[in-house]
Order: sequence, then C-alpha cells, then structure tokens
Amino acid sequence: MPDSFAVVLFYSTSAALRAEKLVGEQDIKVKLIPVPRQLGSDCGVCLRLPRNQQDRVRDILDQAQVDVQGIYPI
Repeated sequence: MPDSFAVVLFYSTSAALRAEKLVGEQDIKVKLIPVPRQLGSDCGVCLRLPRNQQDRVRDILDQAQVDVQGIYPI
C-alpha cells in the first residue's frame, strides 16, 4: 500500500528530533507527529515514515546509536 505508514517511538524528545534530522538527510520522507493514543510513549512525539522504509530507518538509527522505544505499523 502506498499510504501505509509506521511510527518510531522514542524515550525522549531530543532523540526524536535527532532521528528526524538523520533520517531526513537520507532522503526518506518523515514527519514528527503526536504519538497515536493506542501506542503511548514517554516523550509524546514520534517519527512517521513510509512502512516500506522501516528497515532502512532502523539501520540508520542503530548506526547512529539513537535510542528507540519501538517501531510500529499504523
């Protein structure tokens, strides 16, 4: 599905902002959004991304040692 998304949840807002910058530099369309109510999060914002880029984003964040709470399809 072309409109299928995933979200990355973080433990802190600073991690979310850093992730947005790192992933955006790799030409992946991402957007910071409020965490969906059914997921909950410590920081309140998450990074929305195309679901087909989920593995690539995970690799980018792992290499940069960004602490991720989880990645979930929405």
